[in-house]
Amino acid sequence: MSPLSLLLNVLWIVFGGLAMAIGWLIAAVIMAISIIGIPWARAAYNIASYTLLPFGRRAVSRAEYFGAGDIGTGPLGFLGNIVWLILAGWWLALGHLILAVLFAITIIGIPFAWANLKLAGLALWPIGKIIVDADDYRLRCSQSPAGSRRYS
Repeated sequence: MSPLSLLLNVLWIVFGGLAMAIGWLIAAVIMAISIIGIPWARAAYNIASYTLLPFGRRAVSRAEYFGAGDIGTGPLGFLGNIVWLILAGWWLALGHLILAVLFAITIIGIPFAWANLKLAGLALWPIGKIIVDADDYRLRCSQSPAGSRRYS
């Protein structure tokens, strides 16, 4: 993690990131209590992790990252994301969008607005995602331009 990402993450935690991460963690625990909510609990836990430290990290598809699909990146993951979107995703994303607008009103809040926009996108469609460092070697190699050598 770069020094700038560390500074932004500390400021993020102080100005509400910790409270949002705790909220996502509580949601994950509530979902895990019911057996049927376990797939969504994992997604909420990933979002809690990302919400705690959003700078210097990104959400990517597990299929892209590992080079192979799994149950969360296939048809069942798609169905799980549809259920999530209908029951929780749209209003959670709306909350992050409202926070993004409020942060963007000030110049100093623009990085926090950007983090909330990233979280809004993840809140809409979280199943099948993994949180990784933004400078992860596997990501840099898999996103190389067409025709160049791929190492992943």
